[in-house]
Amino acid sequence: MSRYNKDDIIRMAREEDVEFIRLQFTDIFGQLKNVAITSSQLEKALDNQCMFDGSAIEGFVRIDESDMYLYPDLDTFEIFPWRPQQGKVARLICDVHNPDGTPFAGDPRYVLRQAVARAEAMGYTFQVGPECEFFLFHTDEEGRPTTQTHEMAGYFDVSPIDLAENVRRDIVLNLEDMGFQVEASHHEIAPAQHEIDFQYTEALRAADNIMTFKMAAKTIAKRHGLHATFMPKPKEGVNGSGMHINMSLSDREGKNVFADGTDPLKLSPLAYSFMAGILHHMKAMTILTNPLVNSYKRLIPGYDAPIYIAWSSTSNRSSLIRIPSPRGESTRIELRCPDSAMNPYLALAACLQAGLDGIEKNIPLPPCVEGNMFEMEPEELKKRSVERIPETLGDAIEAYEGNAFIKHVLGEHIYTKYLEAKEKEWRAFRAQVTDWEVKQYLYKY
Repeated sequence: MSRYNKDDIIRMAREEDVEFIRLQFTDIFGQLKNVAITSSQLEKALDNQCMFDGSAIEGFVRIDESDMYLYPDLDTFEIFPWRPQQGKVARLICDVHNPDGTPFAGDPRYVLRQAVARAEAMGYTFQVGPECEFFLFHTDEEGRPTTQTHEMAGYFDVSPIDLAENVRRDIVLNLEDMGFQVEASHHEIAPAQHEIDFQYTEALRAADNIMTFKMAAKTIAKRHGLHATFMPKPKEGVNGSGMHINMSLSDREGKNVFADGTDPLKLSPLAYSFMAGILHHMKAMTILTNPLVNSYKRLIPGYDAPIYIAWSSTSNRSSLIRIPSPRGESTRIELRCPDSAMNPYLALAACLQAGLDGIEKNIPLPPCVEGNMFEMEPEELKKRSVERIPETLGDAIEAYEGNAFIKHVLGEHIYTKYLEAKEKEWRAFRAQVTDWEVKQYLYKY
């Protein structure tokens, strides 16, 4: 059931003295875009009459078919609390449509909507709780980002060791002003690294929240003279930033269908099948959960990021999927490989579709793997039939290309555009001569 209708939006904008409205949407690479309008154009926007040039967005359409329309989701209306209190700025997250009114196949939000509709047809609602990690770095004299920090704090440290405690607090308070329910925030393991966790909500809203959070974190960090980055591995020798995804399904009565008190692990057959689907499709999905060349610098042993396609019945953080300890209505699975550069609409759609595939096809779940997999010998892992996720973007492209499941999830348009862009990115990276190579080889050879 919708929170707002058209008249509600117009009334709230008038009562709150909203002068500008940002009509926001996301491209296939997870970059937030917007068209800004004044309040005088709000009614036109709410009638789905705001048009933009889709050919200007990478991965959208060609120049000879450029007209696209923004359809605001009324329930996403929020006023930015960090903007001026006179002539306020609000936003509406939009779906992208073709001129004939049909949904645009290249809209990531549409891809997630299709996955959610499949779940609803099966009687389920996909619930998601993201754990969002990021770094706060200094900027230089011209305001450009660096990877420098004065901070030396680690896990759960507090002020004065945690120099950015007030920045994190400011981010959380602004998010709560926008209706977010923040479960926790704390300093992460690496210097200048932070985490903010959101309460469970349905998948589409969770993806919207991730995009809003990234925008808010960057905006508020800048006000403090810092740069917030969601680059997965901005510095060598320290942990990278993940975007762990906690997931469960609920039925039409809101009951968690992953819970089963009669099972030894208190997990239902649906939970096991959902996990099996994700593990089965993980290699093809990795390019969505870990989309950059840099993503794979995080996925190496020794830095808390999982690299093996396995699950654990305990809170084993070396597993790709772990089962957090709460049970009953709090039962969930946690996928630990995604990073903070992912497009949340595409990544969540892939996770949901893979899990539903596991349920529909009754995909068998491999045995759980206990113990620290980072310390296991290759022979032991091979004996347990444990495979590795792709090691590079090139490996991820190979697993993605031609995969029927992933093509079905994304649709032909996004599947093709995404593949073209990632192949181009990988070729460009392979052509680079890095500082490491120069230091390693220039003198010797």
